[in-house]
Amino acid sequence: MSIGELSVLDVPAPGRPAVSAGFLASSGVLRRLRLRDAAFHQLTRAAALLVLLLLGGVMISLVYGSLPAFHAFGFNFLVTSSWNPVTEVFGSLPAVYGTVVTSFIAMLIAVPLGLLIAFFLTELCPQHLRSPIGIAIELLAGIPSIIYGIWGLFIFAPFVQAYIEPFLMNTLGKTPLIAPLFSGPPYGIGLLTAGLILAIMVLPFVTSISRDVFAAVPPVLKEAAYGIGCTRWEVARNVVLPYSRVGVIGGVMLGLGRALGETMAVTFVIGNAHRISVSLLAPATTISATIANEFTEAVGDLYTSALIALGLILFVITFIVLALARYMLLRIERRIG
Repeated sequence: MSIGELSVLDVPAPGRPAVSAGFLASSGVLRRLRLRDAAFHQLTRAAALLVLLLLGGVMISLVYGSLPAFHAFGFNFLVTSSWNPVTEVFGSLPAVYGTVVTSFIAMLIAVPLGLLIAFFLTELCPQHLRSPIGIAIELLAGIPSIIYGIWGLFIFAPFVQAYIEPFLMNTLGKTPLIAPLFSGPPYGIGLLTAGLILAIMVLPFVTSISRDVFAAVPPVLKEAAYGIGCTRWEVARNVVLPYSRVGVIGGVMLGLGRALGETMAVTFVIGNAHRISVSLLAPATTISATIANEFTEAVGDLYTSALIALGLILFVITFIVLALARYMLLRIERRIG
């Protein structure tokens, strides 16, 4: 609407007050803007509700599909180790144990390493190397999991069997208290190998997010710390990490969610054995690996229901982890104001 249109006056009809043409035009524009805003509001609301409907639909489908298994086994399904499709006796404990242990190993390795790489890229790395290293890290995140699995089975697992596991058995395997964790024959495939593969897969997520939040720290804070004589370690510990801890925790939780739900790479290297072993060198299984291996071969409603029940357990574990992460973030935000 131009200025000329706002200044033009309609010729008043006899007995009627003069009405500005510009006023009528502006009223029409405001009406159209209100309609567009209302439509946009409804569209965004529908998108948000769609997400809730999809989440609710997934949850309802998992609960409905797992009812036969829970009716047949009850609470024992969660605490027993038997998994025998022939006799239709199923227990989820080995799969849950493998999922938790492999994810813990992955995060134990990936989180410190990812934070160190992120700090190196933001504070210590020469400018001409930051871009190549950053691109390499992002490429690691883009590699399909099936490629990690093939590489892990044919390249990494033999290397672990020949070098890493014998070294651990001869050192930590002779240490009191933790010796059972590194006992047994070096298979090359098992909990440890799966955890190491997951650590490689999770590392790019932790590193990329940590790098971004580290780069967002105001330079004046770091310069002030260096100005009073702080070392780089003290700046990282007392300035960078406290300022960016909310983002770091978010990145760690994102990586943990990836580790909990990873399927194909773990399936290749974990051994797929439905048993619980104290040794990290022993073959095991996870929830995702069990479902991927056996869902197409599931014969009978009870067998299928047991696999769906495993999916429900994984859904609950992931939900609990994300809920705890959100609670931690709220506590941190409330404490720092």
